[in-house]
Amino acid sequence: MLNELGHFSLILAMVVALVQCSVPLVGAAKRWQGWMAVAEPAALIQLLLVGFSFAVLVRAFVTSDFSLQLVWANSNIDQPMLYKLTGIWGNHEGSMLLWILILALFGAAAALFGGNLPTTFRARVLAVQGGIGFAFLVFEIFTSNPFLRLAVPPFNGQDLNPLLQDPGLAIHPPFLYTGYVGLSMSFSFAVAALIEGRVDAAWGRWVRPWTLAAWMFLTVGIAMGSMWAYYELGWGGFWFWDPVENASFMPWLVAAALLHSAIVVEKRESLKSWTVLLAILAFGFSLVGAFITRSGVITSVHAFASDPTRGVALLILIALFMGGALTLFAARGEALASKGVFGTVSRESMLIFNNILLGVSAFVVFMGTIWPLIAEMAFGKKLSVGAPFFDMAFTPFMVALGVVLPVGAMLPWKRAKTGRVLKMLIPAAVLAVAVGALAWAMSNGRSALGPIGLMLGTWLVVGSFTDLYARTGKSGLGRLFRLPRADWGRVLAHAGLGVCIMGISGMMAWQSEDIRVVKEGDTVHLSGYDITLQDVTQVPGPNYAATRAEVSVMRNGHEVAHVYPEKRYFPIAGQTTTEAAIHNGFLRDIYVVVGDAQPNGGWAMRSYVKPLANWIWGGAVLMAFGGFLSLSDRRFRVAAGAAKARTAAGVPAE
Repeated sequence: MLNELGHFSLILAMVVALVQCSVPLVGAAKRWQGWMAVAEPAALIQLLLVGFSFAVLVRAFVTSDFSLQLVWANSNIDQPMLYKLTGIWGNHEGSMLLWILILALFGAAAALFGGNLPTTFRARVLAVQGGIGFAFLVFEIFTSNPFLRLAVPPFNGQDLNPLLQDPGLAIHPPFLYTGYVGLSMSFSFAVAALIEGRVDAAWGRWVRPWTLAAWMFLTVGIAMGSMWAYYELGWGGFWFWDPVENASFMPWLVAAALLHSAIVVEKRESLKSWTVLLAILAFGFSLVGAFITRSGVITSVHAFASDPTRGVALLILIALFMGGALTLFAARGEALASKGVFGTVSRESMLIFNNILLGVSAFVVFMGTIWPLIAEMAFGKKLSVGAPFFDMAFTPFMVALGVVLPVGAMLPWKRAKTGRVLKMLIPAAVLAVAVGALAWAMSNGRSALGPIGLMLGTWLVVGSFTDLYARTGKSGLGRLFRLPRADWGRVLAHAGLGVCIMGISGMMAWQSEDIRVVKEGDTVHLSGYDITLQDVTQVPGPNYAATRAEVSVMRNGHEVAHVYPEKRYFPIAGQTTTEAAIHNGFLRDIYVVVGDAQPNGGWAMRSYVKPLANWIWGGAVLMAFGGFLSLSDRRFRVAAGAAKARTAAGVPAE
């Protein structure tokens, strides 16, 4: 009975979403206060209804209610509770319900905390958000119903995909979806502004916190997915340019460009049309990501579904939202004229250059991701676009971005002279060159990638803190900790990018590996470490059987660590997973994977020493924390010019 109530609650939420997307929109057009006032309670009711439905599904997974087809297909009595919960979003239907829940949560947040918005604008924002919710609720109910029953409930389920039975994957999707769906708010703000025909400095201030929150969650979600791939898949890499990885990376790049572009709208009332377009495209790339993971048109280890019917439905949604928004954008072009004038050398110009680099980078990733599909459809050829293409086509734009970021952040608005800024950055440049030269000397000229990456990362980190110090003026260090949190957040985010670049370049340039068959007692000598296979045993797990190796790591006769790599066999799913054993260090990781037993009695074993591996995720955490600091700044939470905008709310847009 409870499951039927959960299904019925979804249907009611669909009806409420339809009311939310229609009544306030008419009310805003007619200036009917009562109709506009429907938006806030509708958004809250929609959240309660979707939340109840999601809670019912949670209960079904927790209690192993195998009368639901979804629970039977993605859970098992013997699964640990954490992975029973993971099963809720470890499939298409449940993950879409989580998507809709987060969508409703953002709409309710806008209703509760959007009191500083003009009445008509708030009504239109919530109406657009309600329209997105309605479309996805229709999609969920008619193509992806999570409450389908089995006529004869079995005694046990088929188990969750073993690759997803990992603590990182338990919390990675909620973070990623919060980022994906959070960009719907930027989209709603953009469409509402186009309907009103007004984009001004206040709009730039309003859209930034929502975009920043989405970007921050995307950053954490992408980093967690990267870390999962690093230790769970057993390949030893952190990024494989997999289509689903690219699907999350593209909106992250566009959202980063949107954040920087919105600053220009807020400060100078320039780049209005470009910023609105970025807000539309950021959510568009999120929808493209949903299509890639759920349509089956592109193969990926991360994909949720391979149902062409759902793929067609998602394509219709993309066409509806993107087509409608871009048509409105074209029709309202004259209302987006920029007011600010600035020189060729100015912070505005550098932010435009920043946007170009981020935008082209996103386009490169997009084309590399969909080109195999285009080639097959248009030319009948099966092609594969792999890491070499992305590394060669994408890297130059990121290098250019890293070079200009410290300079652009320190240039004044409107007109600037680069001499003073470059003079302040001389110490950062000298230190960066010194670090690069030292890395080149220590690596014996083996690869230029590592030294260049360390040099660029040092330039970014030191340049960012130079910017922070410059803002103290003549007050000295005493004013440093009184600076706005947004300034600290920007500096930490830029520095985090530098740390990421150092980690990526160091790991790619200097990692060592050894792949061989070893017997118990055999030792592998790798980069100054002695890695010895001590023992291999069979270990039972809650819902799997594991082959566990004990491996000792020695250096100069001293024990560094004991690590325990495993191969796990899940009998119900009939799948085997690799569990890498990693000894983490500040400057390097020791990474060991045990493979299959060999006919001669040995075991396949792969050993790696990965310099600066943890700097990749440390940099991502630093970027996300910078976003959090900026978001906590009161200036981000209180919209500039709100009072002025509110007084103009009663004036119809022409």
